Amino acid sequence: MEEMEEELKCPVCGSFYREPILLPCSHNLCQACARNILVQTPEAESPRSRRASGSGASDYDYLDLDKMSLYSEADSGYGSYGGFASAPTTPSQKSPNGVRVFPPAVPPPAAHLSPALAPVPRNSCITCPQCHRSLVLDDRGLRGFPKNRVLEGVIDRYQQSKAAALKCQLCEKAPKEATVMCEQCDVFYCDPCRLRCHPPRGPLAKHRLVPPAQGRVSRRLSPRKVSTCTDHELENLSMYCVQCKVPVCYQCLEEGKHSSHEVKALGAMWKLHKSQLSQALNGLSDRAKEAKEFLVQLRNMVQQIQENSVEFEACLVAQCDALIDALNRRKAQLLARVNKEHEHKLKVVRDQISHCTVKLRQTTGLMEYCLEVIKENDPSGFLQISDALIRRVHLTEDQWGKGTLTPRMTTDFDLSLDNSPLLQSIHQLDFVQMKVPATPILQLEECCTHNSSATLSWKQPPLSTVPAEGYILELDDGSGGQFREVYVGKETMCTVDGLHFNSTYNARIKAFNKTGVSQYSKTLVLQTSEAAWFAFDPGSAHSDIIFSNDNLTVTCSSYDDRVVLGKTGFSKGVHYWELTVDRYDNHPDPAFGVARIDVMKDVMLGKDDKAWAMYVDNNRSWFMHHNSHTNRTEGGITKEATVGVLLDLNRKTLTFFINDEQQGPIAFENMEGLLFPAVSLNRNVQFLGASEDISLTPTQMSLVLAPVALANLQPLHTKTRRCLHGTQSCWLHLCPLSTAVPAQPPHE
Repeated sequence: MEEMEEELKCPVCGSFYREPILLPCSHNLCQACARNILVQTPEAESPRSRRASGSGASDYDYLDLDKMSLYSEADSGYGSYGGFASAPTTPSQKSPNGVRVFPPAVPPPAAHLSPALAPVPRNSCITCPQCHRSLVLDDRGLRGFPKNRVLEGVIDRYQQSKAAALKCQLCEKAPKEATVMCEQCDVFYCDPCRLRCHPPRGPLAKHRLVPPAQGRVSRRLSPRKVSTCTDHELENLSMYCVQCKVPVCYQCLEEGKHSSHEVKALGAMWKLHKSQLSQALNGLSDRAKEAKEFLVQLRNMVQQIQENSVEFEACLVAQCDALIDALNRRKAQLLARVNKEHEHKLKVVRDQISHCTVKLRQTTGLMEYCLEVIKENDPSGFLQISDALIRRVHLTEDQWGKGTLTPRMTTDFDLSLDNSPLLQSIHQLDFVQMKVPATPILQLEECCTHNSSATLSWKQPPLSTVPAEGYILELDDGSGGQFREVYVGKETMCTVDGLHFNSTYNARIKAFNKTGVSQYSKTLVLQTSEAAWFAFDPGSAHSDIIFSNDNLTVTCSSYDDRVVLGKTGFSKGVHYWELTVDRYDNHPDPAFGVARIDVMKDVMLGKDDKAWAMYVDNNRSWFMHHNSHTNRTEGGITKEATVGVLLDLNRKTLTFFINDEQQGPIAFENMEGLLFPAVSLNRNVQFLGASEDISLTPTQMSLVLAPVALANLQPLHTKTRRCLHGTQSCWLHLCPLSTAVPAQPPHE
């Protein structure tokens, strides 16, 4: 609750609200503070003059903000009402909460009157210190504003919760800690005051005394006070005006103030608004939760920034240290030359100092001797030596004047360091080395699977500043094995074909540039389809093959057998598909089976070692591989016959069916590798309908081998629809991905 404290403080005085009143702008003020910030307005702006001119729409009219300047342009701390010539410019202040308020412009109320009962000057105006909206008071003054009893109750509970200990309410000097609370008297007592003021006898003996903490709870749970109308103080508020959004009493309704307004019961609106507030709080709570998570993210970013900063600073320091080492070596060489010049200059100057010191000592000695001679009072003795002394003085003076007092060496060094090229290089020193790119983000909403293909999309993080030169997409083998690269390039979307049906793949992506490779993205789990419709492939078929019905129906223009493959290949799992003979003339012998992608296309299926087939006429069938014919079986095909192919790559077997019955034994074993559905036919045969691949469960497969009617076998996650044109299509139900949404079924 400590975070709520600012909501409970007055923006003017900075203390907890005392007798708070509710302004029309929904902000609150202490009643005394509201009176302190009143400003008197000219008569022309009073509510009476406005109503007289027909411009007043309510008892409280907000002043035209264009006519009122609350602050100076420079925010100097002064506010003025520029629209009123008679209004003085009044310096503004700031409350403890930092809100700019105006000092009292009117005399304070008499001491014996409460702020609500004290008279308010005529034509008073009040400005909300929070939203700065201004309004003119009517004759009721501050009594026209409703009291915010809810806010009073919240403040009372908050202050009680903050109190360290409940104090006795009857102690005269220093209140002692309360020991009991009387529920009937609603008073907290210490032990001495309880014995003195609340003895356990007489009528007081029936009162219930409880511990102080329990008494605090009882106070909170006590019935709420009934609010009275601000216009009719003796009437309780019992109704609510929806248009005015204020509680009203019956007398307000009888006076006709809300005659054309929608009025509802106060209790019902109370519950409705409580419900609305609770719902609004739910949304705000979600935002607060997101904000907390965001703050955690930001704090983690602070830690990461600090770690990256330390690493980067270490690298920068190492590089700069290398430059400094090179500069220090050159500096040492240059300093050696400077030191040599320095020693030379010092030697010359020191020699001159030594020579001058000796001469100065001699000169000083001569001067002192001459001064002593001058003090002698014997004229004859003085004259005997004066001529010689005068000559010595002149000679010594002449010796000082022959350049002796001129320095033999200058203090300046004749060396000049040309550092401008190096300084220019230092100023041009900048960060040119790139960092590794940020980890790419998989765009889950664009990733999906279809049949045996998977499409993945990714992007760089929004705040990434290091460009990526390319990306590396990796997938595992669908069985939890090692990852392998399936794409390397600059694109940010890739479709991978040729995956196993009914398999789970793990995909991840990383970015690279000249500096290095980023971390891997989060691993995305992809589930390929359990079943799929596929069409014939015109790209790999013989040129004599004729396609129609969106490549779902094939025939041939030649009398020779020609081969056509399906678009989808299988290398894992159990698969079953059927074809319907739409036309069958002159008893040809078409072949059905599987083949590799490089099978011969101009001979019957099964002539080479790239195909495994059953060829059949109207009476019997044979199995053929590498031009070897085996297992002649009675029973042929006619028009509208259905030929089924069961490829079990788990058991490595191939089995054929005609009209839902198994044709002969298991045709081939040791089937492995990537195999495509295949048929061979000539112009006398036409196959109708797409080939349906059904990935069967082991239970379904055993039922097929029994054999039973294949028409009853349905794929677990495939729904077929028949379109208006009589062709078949399939709704692929993809296993749930973290991003992909199952495709919608086609329209009928």
